[in-house]
Amino acid sequence: MKFVTAKDVNGMFVGLLHEAEDKVLPLGLAEQKLFGTNNCPESMINCLSSGAPFIDYVQTVLSAATDDLFIPLNSVELLAPIPRPSKNIFCVGKNYVDHALELGSKEDIPEDILVFTKAPTTVTGHGKKVPLHSEVTNSLDYEGELAIVIGKQGKGINKEEALDHIFGYTIINDITARDLQFKHNQYFIGKSLDESCPIGPCIVHASAVANPNQLDIVTKVNGEVRQSSNTEQFIFTVETIISELSKGMTLEPGDIISTGTPAGVGSGYKPPRFLKAGDKVEITIEGIGTLENTVGE
Repeated sequence: MKFVTAKDVNGMFVGLLHEAEDKVLPLGLAEQKLFGTNNCPESMINCLSSGAPFIDYVQTVLSAATDDLFIPLNSVELLAPIPRPSKNIFCVGKNYVDHALELGSKEDIPEDILVFTKAPTTVTGHGKKVPLHSEVTNSLDYEGELAIVIGKQGKGINKEEALDHIFGYTIINDITARDLQFKHNQYFIGKSLDESCPIGPCIVHASAVANPNQLDIVTKVNGEVRQSSNTEQFIFTVETIISELSKGMTLEPGDIISTGTPAGVGSGYKPPRFLKAGDKVEITIEGIGTLENTVGE
């Protein structure tokens, strides 16, 4: 199952992508037409917080849905699956050896997990224009990443139970102002420019992903492959990331964790190849889809 948050003339809704991915089922509207009831949670975070009963609800609506209840995907505006996270987005840095090396040396390969965050105001959706922010940076960079969406609250989660706390997976472009990142000797400012975190186009339910630590990931800029790897190259696996983050800190439904980017970022080239106005960035992850955005002025 692939879940989206979308908007049409009737407002924002949680929907389910058709298998062909050219249509979407508005869950609440479909429920009303089928059963005359209104039990669909209003937001994706509320859906995740509902736990297993939400999936049972989706299965009930989907099994009764007829083709006429699906609407064309191109007739709606796709938003980020969680348009406004309730917390900062957790991000893992230097989680691929080759990326750590391209930005430094062997000394930069972390022995312990490196975590930073991006502000909720960074979030934007699939197909949206990303501001160039030329007034504050001249080195805007892309980073294609697999992201985890937490579905079950937990603290002190062990690795063996970590995957049970995941609702699903999505794609993030961890856009970064490299000059600001290095100027301030920490990541937050350079990582938190408005609309610098495209997420989407959907959340794929965890049941559809056999092994999140073995997924192909490719980033293209204007059709040129810049990043090509597989999450089997993680230094810290998905299970490790969740376990480490939850030591002394509660993870909650709707929390988003971006797992790091492979080699091939713009700053890793000599000379660097930073983003320019009009550039199109496409990030494809096996089993999830493609997140596409264009850089604006």
